[in-house]
Amino acid sequence: MQDQAGRKHFRQRMDLMVRTIREDISAGRLRHGDFLPSEKAYAKQYALSNKSVRQGLDVLVAERLLEKIPRVGNRVIGTAAAGQAVLRFGYYPSMLEQAALESLIEQFHARHPDIRVQMIPMTAPQTFGGLRTYVDTDALDLISISSSAFDEFVTNDAADYWETVDTNPHIYPFLNETLQADGQLKAQPFIFSPLMLIYNKSHLRSLDLLEPDSGWRWGDLFGHASKLNVEKERIGFYFHFPSFNRWPVFLLQSGMTFGREMDGTMKLRGTPLADGLRTCQELITTQNRFPLMLSDKEADAEKLFFDGKVSMLMTSYFSLNMHPHNPKIKYDIAPLPYVNESKTLLLVIGLAISSRSQHKDNAKLLLDFLISYRSQLTIRQTTLSIPSLKPAAEWTGKETMYRPSRFHMYREIIPTFAQQKDLRLSKSELGLIQREARLYWSGLEAEDVFLDRLEKLLSHPGQNADGSA
Repeated sequence: MQDQAGRKHFRQRMDLMVRTIREDISAGRLRHGDFLPSEKAYAKQYALSNKSVRQGLDVLVAERLLEKIPRVGNRVIGTAAAGQAVLRFGYYPSMLEQAALESLIEQFHARHPDIRVQMIPMTAPQTFGGLRTYVDTDALDLISISSSAFDEFVTNDAADYWETVDTNPHIYPFLNETLQADGQLKAQPFIFSPLMLIYNKSHLRSLDLLEPDSGWRWGDLFGHASKLNVEKERIGFYFHFPSFNRWPVFLLQSGMTFGREMDGTMKLRGTPLADGLRTCQELITTQNRFPLMLSDKEADAEKLFFDGKVSMLMTSYFSLNMHPHNPKIKYDIAPLPYVNESKTLLLVIGLAISSRSQHKDNAKLLLDFLISYRSQLTIRQTTLSIPSLKPAAEWTGKETMYRPSRFHMYREIIPTFAQQKDLRLSKSELGLIQREARLYWSGLEAEDVFLDRLEKLLSHPGQNADGSA
């Protein structure tokens, strides 16, 4: 049990190790020329694997606080040199793979040796409260922010946390719309991805099944999945169901948003929204109770796919970066099947300058560098994420890694892109729906009973379904 909890929180422990070393260098407890203890010592001290220790130390190397000396160890270079400005950049740890971030920061250092970027991995939940704490307590100058987290700042009238930035005419226009408040662009789009379907080509060919296409409805997928299921070997279709970056797509595909009647109540029974919730229930039923316990996080689901245990998977371009760039399994991608309307969830990561920063000019230099054609082309050529800069995203040339033949499919489905905010629900309301739907989705509650309770809870926030507070 302790080992399981340790694995679950290894990123927090790695973050603590990185912060401690960084603070020891800044305070002079570790001086220029000092060698750090061995990686094995850190692994034991922080209950980390050697690989995780190296990953954490690589962050400090990228910040120019350490240098790695082969077969010797990690030596302290020191704090910022005289006259060198320090810029604090808060980033999602997944961006190391999703955006080749360490390589980009090294390139920035080479171009601007007078600026040292101090990279701060943000491992806490990416919520309004969590991100606001990072900015306030860590004095971040530049921060990565998802479009859904940005929406929470707008909802909480806190968009002024971020500096207004200029619109880049070469960035896909639809991305700018996801990071605007009162008509002003508050974060620069950096990378993006729609949700999509990936599939194991050999699994389909072995059963002479047609590959998915844009005309698929969920019933078509369920039919294929039932044929692809092999007892004690693989399942036909899967995704990490609890993720807010996954299951709400069924509600978006219903073709209806959540709205209140004149009396303040919310109606669900007999509406297209019920169709989206019903599709979730059908998915779990037709997939033999859909083994929800197979994954603790989205990356677990992708691993199952690349291990050959799943034939089809709902995922994103982002998530494909968490696995080998030349996988043994050859796969391709397709648009998601749909319920009533062909819609998919658009995921966007932006870069925002803190309005509280004391180094806004340098933060803008880094931001501009990260969305430059050179940087965005690096993302296109070395990752499977989609850069926000259209000329870089649509680059064609010799590939150095496995890339699905339909990689550019996203261009054809842009009209289907939608966002969580289009549902007109807060994250807490989405969480409420997810919690209340468990019995219904598992086949342990009638649809009418579930919808009746959910209508009451959404119509009267703060009350129980029986009317009590």
